[in-house]
Amino acid sequence: MTHLSADTVITIVLMVAGATVGETLISAAMTRVGDLDEIRAKSGLPGAIKAVVSSPYLIGGIACMAISFFSLLFALSGADLSLVAPATNSLTFIATAIAAKFFLKENVDRRRWLAAIFVAAGVALLTR
Repeated sequence: MTHLSADTVITIVLMVAGATVGETLISAAMTRVGDLDEIRAKSGLPGAIKAVVSSPYLIGGIACMAISFFSLLFALSGADLSLVAPATNSLTFIATAIAAKFFLKENVDRRRWLAAIFVAAGVALLTR
């Protein structure tokens, strides 16, 4: 059985949380900004860039993604990539599906939930 230290587990959880919150905030930012083609047609490319980079949701999302990235680096210092990458990706997949359903009010169909369950089961097999 693969043994993960408490620090590595905490870091994986922090990475998953950072990625999930970051992706959710970035998605919310882009929904609020609207159609970039329309903005670019009215205000040109500088207007479209300004609309995106001035969004507080985007800035928060980028900060959360940075936390996730540095957590990944720390996790890799304590565990193998062959375990950390699938674990974090599957947990992030599940967490983002939950966030999309409840925070962004997206339709997450049965097929996505089943995929999340199978990916999580595969990761559980890796830890054995």
